[in-house]
Amino acid sequence: MSDKPTSQEPLEPQPNAGHDDGMEVVETPVEAEADGLEHLRIDIRRALPDRRLDKYLAARLGKTTSRTALQHYIRDGNVTVNGRIVKPSYVIRTADSIDMMLPPSRPREIPPEPIPLAVVYEDRDILAINKQADLIIHPARGNWTGTLVNALAYYFATNWRDIAELPTSGEVSRPGIVHRLDRDTTGIMLVAKTELALWRLGRQFELRKIHKTYTAIVHGLVRLDEDVIDEPIGKHPKIREKYAVNRDTGRPYVVAGKEAITRYKVLQRITGVGPTAAGFSLVEMYPQTGRTHQLRVHMSYIGHPIVGDRMYGGGPVYRSQLQGRCDVAEGPLITRQALHAHTIEFNHPRTGQVMKLEAPWPEDFTATLKELRELSRPV
Repeated sequence: MSDKPTSQEPLEPQPNAGHDDGMEVVETPVEAEADGLEHLRIDIRRALPDRRLDKYLAARLGKTTSRTALQHYIRDGNVTVNGRIVKPSYVIRTADSIDMMLPPSRPREIPPEPIPLAVVYEDRDILAINKQADLIIHPARGNWTGTLVNALAYYFATNWRDIAELPTSGEVSRPGIVHRLDRDTTGIMLVAKTELALWRLGRQFELRKIHKTYTAIVHGLVRLDEDVIDEPIGKHPKIREKYAVNRDTGRPYVVAGKEAITRYKVLQRITGVGPTAAGFSLVEMYPQTGRTHQLRVHMSYIGHPIVGDRMYGGGPVYRSQLQGRCDVAEGPLITRQALHAHTIEFNHPRTGQVMKLEAPWPEDFTATLKELRELSRPV
């Protein structure tokens, strides 16, 4: 950022008349803040009628930031108008002053990195992979490298073409990304290689015509063989990274929830594990909606958090504890949440043919299940 003005030098406002289809503004050049953020101020000289804040800023920032991301950014208070926090739907008025705190500029290119990919299927339109654990999907603040997108850049440069040729839904850091898995969730993921695939797969997700099956090892013996969890999910009121089920009665989680539906089936109950006779369940889950952390939140909500999911109450299982040495924590069976996206079913974006792709369980998942079964006994 050495070529940008420093905060010690006064910044001269730069007129930007005619920007954004006739909107007249005066824009103060981007200024670097001490914490790495960038401050941008836009003074509106003449506003167009009915111009929403999120739409204006999406046009102003171009493809570097999606409108959806901007809406979250505005709601989090990182954008103010006349010193006040407003909604994304705020209508800009003449003489308004917009202040934004932006994350550091993202790299314009995605550096390829030789991160291994387990390819399940590939043709001219789509690529399906079995994602490994500890892999973030795309570059973001604090994780500009070491992501699935960096791995894809290397894979395509080696086997196909430049990743910059892949379609995006608005953000250059997410080429070909149709859907996501959490960092430590393993399993099947689709990548779009053409505009046609990106649009048609995205539409199938929107219409809930793509069916995914997950398997998980959860704490406790799930009582019902099959059930549907229909509980809205929203941001946790106190912990930024977490989500929670909306509880209308107030405590402890009052959140603005969105519809979230998960159907599940118990495949096996593992009883009497170790001297403490602990219980576990192997569960298959079929999300009907696609909320962030949905399966993890829903299983925790019914009292059966996923093994290894510390964020939602599913502590790790240690061999020492299963052997009766409860005063020590040695030999964790699995170091991340035991959740795997096993199957995905969809219509091929070009041919319309029904596709069903599967990703086998990873080694740590199968090893954990095997050890729990060996230590179990009828209760």
